[in-house]
Formats: sequence, C-alpha cells, structure tokens
Amino acid sequence: MNALIDRSLGCYTLRAMKLISISLLAISTIAAPLYSQQPSAPKTATSTTTAAKKPVTPASAPISRALLNPALLKTKAPADFKVRFLTTQGPFVVEVHREWSPLGADRFYNLVKYGFFNNGHFFRVVPGFVVQFGLSPSPAVNKVWQDAKIQDDPVTQSNHKGSITFATSGPNTRTTQLFVNLGENARLDGMGFSPFGTVIEGMDVVEKLYPGYGQTPEQDRIQAEGKPYLDKEFPLLDSIKLARIVVPAPVAKRPASAPTTPAKK
Repeated sequence: MNALIDRSLGCYTLRAMKLISISLLAISTIAAPLYSQQPSAPKTATSTTTAAKKPVTPASAPISRALLNPALLKTKAPADFKVRFLTTQGPFVVEVHREWSPLGADRFYNLVKYGFFNNGHFFRVVPGFVVQFGLSPSPAVNKVWQDAKIQDDPVTQSNHKGSITFATSGPNTRTTQLFVNLGENARLDGMGFSPFGTVIEGMDVVEKLYPGYGQTPEQDRIQAEGKPYLDKEFPLLDSIKLARIVVPAPVAKRPASAPTTPAKK
C-alpha cells in the first residue's frame, strides 16, 4: 500500500513540476524582449536559412559629437511631432504626443534629431508581440548611453498594436531601446511600460520586419561590437536606413485684403 501511495505521489509531483516549467518558459518568452540591459538569451547562432542575404547597409556618416555626450541632449520635444523611419522593408511613420509620456518623448526626439537610430537593426522580432530596436551600430555610442537612464513616466495610454514604448530593465532604467507593439499588449500597462506615440503609416512594413532570428542576437555583443556583429552573424535582419523628424509644412497666410474704396454716388 505504501509503495502504491509513493508511486502516486511521485507521478503527481512530476506532473506539477512539468506544469511549473511550462509556465515559467511562457513568462520568460513574453517578458524577455522588453528588458534592455542584461536579458537572458540563447547563445548566438548563425542562420541556416538558404534565403538570399540582405544587402549590407552602407556605413553611416560620421557620428555626431553630441551623441557621445548624452548630458547635452536635453531639448524639450514639441507637443506633437512625427518621425519617418526608412527601413530595408520600406518606410513607416510614428506620431508622438508629448503629453502621453513627456520624458520618453523628449528622449526619443533628441535621439532622432542627432541620428542615433540610423543604420541600427531591428534585433528582436516576436510576431504578434513586439519588434525591438534602439542599440547604436557604434560601440562607442552604446557605451556612453548605457547608463544614461531617465525616470519613468506614468502610463497614460495602453500598449495597443502599433504603439511605441521604451524598453526597460526595471524602474527608472529607460535609455535608448524601444519596441513597437505587434499585438494588443494591455498586460504591459501594469508593468510600467508607457507608450509615447503610435505608428500612423506603414504598420504593414513593421509587420514585415524579419522575424527568423527571434530573440537570438545578444544585446551585450551588439553593444560591444556594434553593426559588424549583426551583419556577420544575422545577415537577414532588417535595419533602419534613416530616421528623421518630419517638419509640418507651414500654413500659408492669406494676403491681407485691400481696403475697399466706397463707391462714389
């Protein structure tokens, strides 16, 4: 009888351990793409796909000196502005509303203004969840921005599909990494992820960004080695050719109407 009980308890314990393992795996798969500093990730593996390699993005222009001194990039963003990303899959446009997440909008505005994102890769793509980017192709730039953290903003908007949000490694740790939501991710709202804008044009382009490497690229190697690491190990990754602030066309003023001369009787 005791042997039967022990055998039953053993089976029950084994089933419970399997359920716990599956739950932990699901949680880590969902959360890992959103954390920017030291996420757990598999070792780098080269692609075995037979698809043709993407053309290597040409080297970027000389780095702006301002990018090497994050303390100087403190310009307050406009209340509303747009950023056009030209990628290896085509263009998409993000519209930013500063009131949604003021500190995040300011950081994003300054990074775009000084060319931080140019030639950077979309290094994590999880279909139906997020696409993540925001590490510079230059190790020197990554080094100085790694600890340039900003405080959290209150979450005033939900992480709807198409919204853009800063990644984080915990409270008050936002630096340069971002993600675009590829699905309805309202569960992230309660975790402190504060959207500051949304994709208003080209969401189909965002959804076409190459997902084949999943979460394999290692962030510490991207930070330390930059573009050459990704070009060599992950040649099919899509990248940003250019990100720029779109200046609205000025509204033309009407010419002042000439005063009318009263008709003579």
